[in-house]
Amino acid sequence: MKTAAAPVVRQHIAGEWVDSRNGRTYESRNPWSGEVVAVVAAGDQDDARAAIESAHQSFAAWSQSLPHERQSVFLRAADIVERRRAEIMALLARETGCSRYFGDIQLDFTLSLLRQSAALPYASVGQVLPSDQPGTHAMAVRRPVGVVGAIAPWNAALALTGRAIAGPLALGNTVVLKPSQEAPACGALWAEIFTEAGLPPGVLNVVTHAPGEASLVGDELIANPLVRRLSFTGSTATGRRLAEAAGRHLKRVLLQLGGQNPLIVLDGVDLDYAVDAAAFGAFVHQGQVCMCARRIYVERSIADDFSERFAAKVASLPLGDPLDPRTVIGPVINQWALSTLSRRVEEAVAAGARVLAGGTAQPPCYPATVLTDVPDDIELAFDETFGPLVALTVVEDRDEAVERANASGFGLTAAVLAADSVQGLEVARRINAGIVHVNDQPVNDEPQMPFGGTKDSGWGRFGVGFMVEDFTELQWVTTRDTKRTFPF
Repeated sequence: MKTAAAPVVRQHIAGEWVDSRNGRTYESRNPWSGEVVAVVAAGDQDDARAAIESAHQSFAAWSQSLPHERQSVFLRAADIVERRRAEIMALLARETGCSRYFGDIQLDFTLSLLRQSAALPYASVGQVLPSDQPGTHAMAVRRPVGVVGAIAPWNAALALTGRAIAGPLALGNTVVLKPSQEAPACGALWAEIFTEAGLPPGVLNVVTHAPGEASLVGDELIANPLVRRLSFTGSTATGRRLAEAAGRHLKRVLLQLGGQNPLIVLDGVDLDYAVDAAAFGAFVHQGQVCMCARRIYVERSIADDFSERFAAKVASLPLGDPLDPRTVIGPVINQWALSTLSRRVEEAVAAGARVLAGGTAQPPCYPATVLTDVPDDIELAFDETFGPLVALTVVEDRDEAVERANASGFGLTAAVLAADSVQGLEVARRINAGIVHVNDQPVNDEPQMPFGGTKDSGWGRFGVGFMVEDFTELQWVTTRDTKRTFPF
């Protein structure tokens, strides 16, 4: 019985689908079954350079396009995504292990992102400024920057790739996208969507690369003078290296990095609601979301009751094939991730931590796992563990909860579950994070919100409207109606 050949994912440069210039390919595999999802062009700096030059050549025409022309492209793109929803959901499951729960979140976010971005071409591009020079009229005018290098992650391959490219494109920039080696087909999908929507050739270019070769493309995006801005979503370690390299070229970077996100549960909260919120916030998409709760702090007065209910809920979460609509916990992205999860749990237990739920790998999955009594000096306690692990800690009161929440070097997002919003806000205002949700869990995002963190979680803000500052240049322009008098 013959099986269908895996599709081929090529580079998308200057409006054409092309092989990598070196002729190499690699296989993108399903993290659940191991099947080949796609045979992918393994590009390098030569492909990146060609894509950058294509984007540069297309910039003048695209940046001067009429607002309604850009808006129409985005509205058509949204219609295409909606029409292909089932197909895209299946691709997310096969390439990234995404279950229907997180798939729906990504699709809904993406549709809203495209439709909101369609309004950006009509946004105000400047303001009139008062001048003390008689006869001078001054303006501050925003203009697109040129070529934007977009480096996207695998874990929310549809939504976060869309976020990386939509704003810059809507503002009149051109883009070179480097998708993750773990999600190349999802990256190429965006070129398909925008091409069908009528985006002119060269405005969006996609360069894929083999595992372990991200620097071949990334270094060119950093060093090439035609690239004027970079956006990166990924790990703090990689973001730090990228920012250091970009600094040598005086190139601005929008960084959305990792999180060791706290969720605080206060006395007086509805415990059933708190358990459901914490389970979703910690384990959606197998905990492979930068916003997931990694640390749960519970006041001692409710700790026993919460812990018992939470552990029971977590132990019941179905594990398996992400294409099965019943699955909550699918596979982690690769063997390295699975080994890291196992090693960190083993290290925690050896140091005195107790496992309340999960704790043993079931390849290619790792079950939702809750640990308590985790020492502060092991990796699980202070570093981001990208997977379905959460540490539950009992605290005496909200002051200790805030102190522990702020002890982390990360500052992406946080959540407070309280008896009411007044109590929750009193705690939230003391938390050092870019995002805080009261009476909700931390996995929240909307395209129009200022998404981003502090400290080791990055700088800058994504969000339709908020990213205008990062992907436009502010130009001061003056005009005079009368001649000026000069001293010599």
